[in-house]
Amino acid sequence: MAQPPPQQPLRTLPPPFNTSAESFELIAQGAESLLYRTTFLSPAQPAALKVRPQKTWRHPTLDKRLTRQRVLAEARVLVKLSGEGIVAGGGGRKVKDPKKKNDGGGDNGGVGALRGLVPAVLALDWERGWLVTEWIDGVTVKLGIYQRDLAADEGVLRGLLGRIGRVVGLLHLAGVVHGDLTTSNMMLRPTRTPGTNADAMARAEEERGEVEVEGGLEGDIVLIDFGLATQSVSDEDRAVDLYVLERAFGSTHPKEEGQFDEVLKAYGESMGKPGKVVLRRLEDVRMRGRKKSMLG
Repeated sequence: MAQPPPQQPLRTLPPPFNTSAESFELIAQGAESLLYRTTFLSPAQPAALKVRPQKTWRHPTLDKRLTRQRVLAEARVLVKLSGEGIVAGGGGRKVKDPKKKNDGGGDNGGVGALRGLVPAVLALDWERGWLVTEWIDGVTVKLGIYQRDLAADEGVLRGLLGRIGRVVGLLHLAGVVHGDLTTSNMMLRPTRTPGTNADAMARAEEERGEVEVEGGLEGDIVLIDFGLATQSVSDEDRAVDLYVLERAFGSTHPKEEGQFDEVLKAYGESMGKPGKVVLRRLEDVRMRGRKKSMLG
């Protein structure tokens, strides 16, 4: 029986961070990456540093190629959604979204469709495997639901779930599927001044004749961790994205599982006609999921 690759100790930071005087707080360590809280360029600019360390058990050429592809893919999705280009490392070229039209996000290909709803990209180096993004203050939706007052009006929770559905709808309309939608990958950011989350959703919905945007639960929703995101307008991919969220929500928040329909209702309203097709496809995905569970 093959032995799993040995666990490696925490790696030293890649250049230029290995010689930086800034502080680096390890926030999370996953199989593919390490996430640090730090500052970027200025002590007043908090940032998240995501590092994809070298995998010594993988062939160096393959490891370098995969790291490059994954860093660039995540950066391109974030740049597309935020509508803000950056100058990157690894040659100093501008990171641009290759898809500009006909990807389900409107005439501009979804560029800037989620400005204020996703972290802005500050810098990256695909050769050394790191990506710096805006730091999102607040708590995860998961923690927010855990900490909520169970005696409070259930309408507050329904409002939160509705906003989740609308944000996911805007994401899919922009031609992007997240790939790992969970309440751990959604932040509740303290309410900010005009020009952020609510206004971003309002702008997007006004373009489709939908002006009203409800208030939220303890802050604005920001989607994070796009490491598995892809650019797709497939109804199947969108339905699977929703199914992943539905399953994750049910297992993480069993007491609130019965209200998940609020997410789907708001999603359908946010998506318009394409949403009805996706929700019908979701029924097929659920059926396959139940059959797979039965067969093991």
